[in-house]
Amino acid sequence: MRPRWRWSGGPRPQTVLIPPLVTQAQAGKTVRVVGRGLNRCVSCGSGRPLALLETPDGRSLAYSEGQESGRLIADPKQAAVLHRRYATLRAQALTPHDSVGLLERIRGEL
Repeated sequence: MRPRWRWSGGPRPQTVLIPPLVTQAQAGKTVRVVGRGLNRCVSCGSGRPLALLETPDGRSLAYSEGQESGRLIADPKQAAVLHRRYATLRAQALTPHDSVGLLERIRGEL
């Protein structure tokens, strides 16, 4: 049976990166691993680093970082789109406990 997951970057992520991720996650530290379906080349969160902000008066802002520059997104409609996209990613994410379990299962299959 083929695994339902695949690492990009060759064997290094599988053998070198998983054990520290498991250790950090078990210690209660934030570990972010982005997964996507095997038939997808790009996910909605893979474009560039993004910071979502909300001001004390309730305005939504976003800061998008590129290779040579960053961009503050203050337009309410554009910022709302990014906030909704991030909310979708969070809703689909595994719980911290389930994330550790997944990493441990993958490590055990290596």
